[in-house]
Amino acid sequence: MGSPEAWSERPDSASRWRNLLGRGRGRGGAQQTPTPPPRESYPSPPPQREAYAPPPVAPSAPPPQSVPSAGRRPVPQQLPPQTPPQLPRGLPPTSVRHQAPSAGPDPATMERLRRDLGRSQVIAFINPKGGVHKTTATVLASAALGTARDGGVIAWDDNELRGTLGLRAGSARHGRTIRHLVEHLTEVEAAGVHLPEHLDEFLRHSADGSFDVLAGDEDPKLQRQLDPTTVLRVLDILTRTHQIVCIDTGNNVESANWRTVVSSVDRLVVTTVPREDAAFSADWMLDLLADNGYGHLVENAVTLLSMPTPNAGPLLEDLRKHFASRTRAVAVVPYDPSLEPGAKIEFSALRPATRTAWFEAAATIIDGI
Repeated sequence: MGSPEAWSERPDSASRWRNLLGRGRGRGGAQQTPTPPPRESYPSPPPQREAYAPPPVAPSAPPPQSVPSAGRRPVPQQLPPQTPPQLPRGLPPTSVRHQAPSAGPDPATMERLRRDLGRSQVIAFINPKGGVHKTTATVLASAALGTARDGGVIAWDDNELRGTLGLRAGSARHGRTIRHLVEHLTEVEAAGVHLPEHLDEFLRHSADGSFDVLAGDEDPKLQRQLDPTTVLRVLDILTRTHQIVCIDTGNNVESANWRTVVSSVDRLVVTTVPREDAAFSADWMLDLLADNGYGHLVENAVTLLSMPTPNAGPLLEDLRKHFASRTRAVAVVPYDPSLEPGAKIEFSALRPATRTAWFEAAATIIDGI
């Protein structure tokens, strides 16, 4: 999907950014660009994924001996009313689909969220700067999508250095992470019709059951195991069992892991906050991607502007206009006090207006894919 050509420099990006913000001051030095990776280091595009179809439900069987055991979710028939099932299903009941506008998001927004996507879709949330709400956006977009689509969504914490998505989104049903899945990858791949059951042994679930979570690991040495081949094998499993895969990425644009994810996605979501340093980092990254054969992903990306405080600040409108000229669409989500502690995220704990904004943002993310 992209070219393995060496990453090129954009010496004019800083001046362009200063002009955008109306700043005449300098930035204290020359623009820094990453060391170009070797030409052969960028992975080849993965083969076209087949149209998504929910895996057939087969009689349960014991997992392979080498796969750790854990309590599984009951089959859909045994679930209490309105509890999301293990496997992706169709639309929710009519009474849920057609809520009054005052009770939630606009019905047209929900229809956009529930439309048939044809096959599994991979969405990556990216910005090389930390603290720009990548994890928060991944969790809340997954929750909005999973709630609207009645499941079939997974959030993967692919941050190579101690990502927190598993702590903030998943229930503590076990402590297994991507490391345990990688250790048993061959057995899971060989599970056949039992793949969803075996994969479930390594997944956590959101508090409300609307989406699954593949947690990151605390051991920084794991990044050595997440080579391009392993990343693609994990993605293959996730796209065979889920309709939408949302990936919380790391901060190192030179990482083979990061580049493999970028080469495999259907849509990029550029997360930022209305601060100059965060937005400049996002803008620089878009230049980097465009210069290296990913212009189509940049043009079709969605920029997500999150408000970290109740006051939007003076840069919001400038940044909205700027990223609207660079990416396909811009979504703005408001501040919510329930997110301020940085603790476990629960979609139901958000203010109604915030939930509505996240439904709209999630619909914008999947529009056109």
